[in-house]
Amino acid sequence: MAAQIKHLPGNAGQEDILHYLAKDGAVILDDVLKTEPLAAIAQELAPFLQNETRGRDAFTGFHTQRVGALVARSAACGKLALDPRMLAAARAYLGAHCDDVQLHFTSAVAIAPGESAQILHRDRGIWGGYLPRQIEPLFSTIWALTPFTRENGATQVVLGSHQWEKERQPEPHDIAYAEMSAGSVLCYNGTVLHGGGANTTERETRIGVFLHYTLNWLRQEENQYLSCPPEHAQRLSQELRALIGYAKGGYVLGFYSDPDDLSAEHESVSPENLFSRHRGDFDTLPSEDQLVAQSTPDS
Repeated sequence: MAAQIKHLPGNAGQEDILHYLAKDGAVILDDVLKTEPLAAIAQELAPFLQNETRGRDAFTGFHTQRVGALVARSAACGKLALDPRMLAAARAYLGAHCDDVQLHFTSAVAIAPGESAQILHRDRGIWGGYLPRQIEPLFSTIWALTPFTRENGATQVVLGSHQWEKERQPEPHDIAYAEMSAGSVLCYNGTVLHGGGANTTERETRIGVFLHYTLNWLRQEENQYLSCPPEHAQRLSQELRALIGYAKGGYVLGFYSDPDDLSAEHESVSPENLFSRHRGDFDTLPSEDQLVAQSTPDS
């Protein structure tokens, strides 16, 4: 029997989401977004999806469009990145290995007819295999802007493969397809095998919005400071700026110094000082004993 991704109702609680992420590596919440936010996202992304740029290799897809910098380009996508339930689930799922999460990657992906299936992969591979296997680095979401079907390129997911030995290869019956209605969301981790599906239709283009969250001490896949530089970030809420990295991730993690400030007013301060005098979570000076304790690994 072919594998099937568990579908939960749109109002499912965090406990159920985390249960299936731990068990299967993926879960779908049905019909979370209503018509109005879906239409807003589609309208804001339309100008960028009208271009003819496609992938440059088989992995990115010769018939696939990818649009990044979603926080800077789409207020509706920025709001989606702050979805309270997804953020709470990401923090609970990743919290054992970080002080907080950060937005790791944003992309609108449109798989057009004629696209082949993407090679199955683990997203944690972007860090080169240096991250210990016991650390799960990602809580990832794909929001369906259009219906996802097996025929139009629904994401392939090898359920349970986050618990497999590295060399194990899936059989065809191990592969599930994230078939879901527009407004639904696929949640998955960074260790489960997955990949875009083949689009065998004649006219259907499958569009999804990818918003991935990671540990706040890891380098992000998408360089948010270039995708959303200060002149764009100043328009965002403080919460969204912090989520993409304009905040410290620890007492000295992520500080900056203004190279043009001769007064030293902005010397070794939080990036939030670019926009306000806001005091962040890590602006309070810890004691020397606390600093030493925080920097000493558990035995």
